[in-house]
Amino acid sequence: MPNSLGLWGRFILVFAMATQPASALAQDAGFEIDVKRSPVYRRIKQSIDQVRSIDTHDHLRPFDEMAERVETPQGRGMTLYSLWRGSYYPWINPLTDWPADGNFDTWWKTARSDFNNARATDFYRYLLPAFRDLYDLDFDTISDEQARDLNRRIFENYKDDSWLIDVVTRRANIELMFIDPYWNRMQFASHYKFTVPVLNVTMLMSGSHPDRFTSKLDSPYEFARRKNLPTESLADYLGVVEAIFADAAAADAICLKSTQAYNRTLRYEPVTHEQAAVHYGKSPKELTAAQQQQFEDFMFWHVCKLSAKYELPFQIHTGQARVQGSNPILLVDAIADNPGTKFILFHGGFPWVGEAGVIAMRHKNVWIDSVWLPTLSYTMAKRAFHEWLEMIPSNRVMWGADTGNAEGIYAATEFTRQCIAETLTEKVLRQELREEHAVKIGRQIMRENALELFPKLKRRL
Repeated sequence: MPNSLGLWGRFILVFAMATQPASALAQDAGFEIDVKRSPVYRRIKQSIDQVRSIDTHDHLRPFDEMAERVETPQGRGMTLYSLWRGSYYPWINPLTDWPADGNFDTWWKTARSDFNNARATDFYRYLLPAFRDLYDLDFDTISDEQARDLNRRIFENYKDDSWLIDVVTRRANIELMFIDPYWNRMQFASHYKFTVPVLNVTMLMSGSHPDRFTSKLDSPYEFARRKNLPTESLADYLGVVEAIFADAAAADAICLKSTQAYNRTLRYEPVTHEQAAVHYGKSPKELTAAQQQQFEDFMFWHVCKLSAKYELPFQIHTGQARVQGSNPILLVDAIADNPGTKFILFHGGFPWVGEAGVIAMRHKNVWIDSVWLPTLSYTMAKRAFHEWLEMIPSNRVMWGADTGNAEGIYAATEFTRQCIAETLTEKVLRQELREEHAVKIGRQIMRENALELFPKLKRRL
């Protein structure tokens, strides 16, 4: 707080916050208020917490297939290491590997120092609410004894799926959750009562030849073999793709998802069937990168048409991937030329959040999903919510946790709720929004907008 404000000035400011929560008190003499201390924030946050939320994107595997289990003297199970390994933290900072002896103390002796350079990062901080609220621990100040006990409790919690289900449905207060099964893209089963399947089309769009697939679980050619469908020509392949769409729709898949931004540019040029057919059936060794990209361009536009035909909105990963080609601006031509397709710009286009907003502003068939964004950068997420709500109607913004275990889902959900509540409180305190309207917007983002965009969800409520 600036010294020029003085002790008396500070008293006046704090008193004003407590007695005039709806006034324009966001700034005073250059001092930015911590809105989380205001009664307005407490009311808005409480309202958002009470919303039975719809999470539009997660990677929660079947309980017996959770990938982060490790060997311990007590058997194979989830540990404190598992939670950090299954989070986004290792993307930005080293995490000590689980030791060969499977002993927690061996791991923690080194791992307790792993976090020293990352305390301010959101890939570290987003998990802290899970330790605080679910285990009553402050990870910033955790002792060796507390860490050992925390590890034991995590292991016990994951002996069956009751802990996971309770954390997701009661503690995180999530009613429905979209699951992108990137580990098995051709299956559409719901392994929990609260999950909804998604058709991941990433590999369908790259399938110029069977050798493009290292796993049968991803391969449309394996699907074709099981269904006794031909794959001799591009026309045959498009028939296989449509059969996959039909199966997904019959299984109540709610939407499509593409993560091609990790592998290539998001600029998809119009390509004719004849041009794409030249490349179909050629092995990866026979096609140049440019020829494969042309085939994928054709397939993207074809998938856009199927998206409209089967009424499956299209979630597209934008930003924070192959950064030089993931700006959502690159999608604008395809968005404009496919008005019947409902496009959802994932991750808010991070770091191009303003670009995502103006795209949605100009194109009524575009929604923005803030999934993952508060975890990437809480500050940028707040900025994004401020800007988006100024540019587009509030019924075109959604959210998702984008994690894969109970603690991660709880933490990302709490991080998002807090971020939205802070943003809305700032608008109320600056008299840019009435409090009752802020409460409505919070409910829209956390739940109602998904029900509006995906009406099939209502059958699952």
